[in-house]
Amino acid sequence: MAILIDRNTRVMTQGITGKTGQFHTRMCRDYAYGKECFVAGVNPKKGGEDFEGIPIFATVEEAKQATGATVSVIYVPPPFAAAAIDEAVDAELDLVICITEGIPVRDMIRTCHRMRGRKTRLVGPNCPGIITPDEIKIGIMPGYIHRKGRVGVVSRSGTLTYEAVAQLMEQGLGQSTCIGTGGDPVNGLRHLDVMQLFDEDDETDAVLMVGEIGGTDEEDCARWVKENMRKPVVGYIAGLTAPPGRRMGHAGAVISGGRGTAQEKLAVLEECGIKVARNPAEMGKVLKSALG
Repeated sequence: MAILIDRNTRVMTQGITGKTGQFHTRMCRDYAYGKECFVAGVNPKKGGEDFEGIPIFATVEEAKQATGATVSVIYVPPPFAAAAIDEAVDAELDLVICITEGIPVRDMIRTCHRMRGRKTRLVGPNCPGIITPDEIKIGIMPGYIHRKGRVGVVSRSGTLTYEAVAQLMEQGLGQSTCIGTGGDPVNGLRHLDVMQLFDEDDETDAVLMVGEIGGTDEEDCARWVKENMRKPVVGYIAGLTAPPGRRMGHAGAVISGGRGTAQEKLAVLEECGIKVARNPAEMGKVLKSALG
């Protein structure tokens, strides 16, 4: 099966009455099995209404009880988005995908602290979401560029997620699941968490890991891959081919104390036996060669 979401997933949209929430809920509903998957919306002031036939509830708990939804996608504005995550966690949803960009770091520190020991997994914030091609997409990625296959994709960068998929498709390689984890300094699932899920997935044969400057997520994941991963992994780090004087990466990516540079990440990945594409246009070719 795919990781985290599939055609049997039932989803609610927090922030469904805003323009962004409405647009992307409509796009997701119209993709593959979306009509069966998207079953509820949440707005505390508009409970009892509906959006194009999707019922709206005042709280996450009400939506869960009425529809059986266990996953939430959040398009709530930045000042209120962390509280929306908190509500989903308190309702004990399985998964929360937060698309919202610009959530104050202090809010996310508090929210992540509250999540410790709870069952809910968080993807994001400031991420494109998750897609299991030809089954379900939750987020803002263009569904038409994806096709079902056996390569997992995990990326901190939204646009590079799309580029990775394009490169795979040029090589005739579809995807099992694609996850954009987001590039904020405080977020939910990281490369290592996703890599462990892909390693256990019977429908994933290899993984393309796209990283960027800042933090140590890629290095931590690479060391785990070296000791534990049973499948080939290919990496790409945004910024390896950046023009002199420029840094490529998320606005939230921070290089601290000389750590977290593209070259440092490259060195660790190669030291751990991970093949690395030096140019984003080579990601698909390098992955195909890793498959033999």
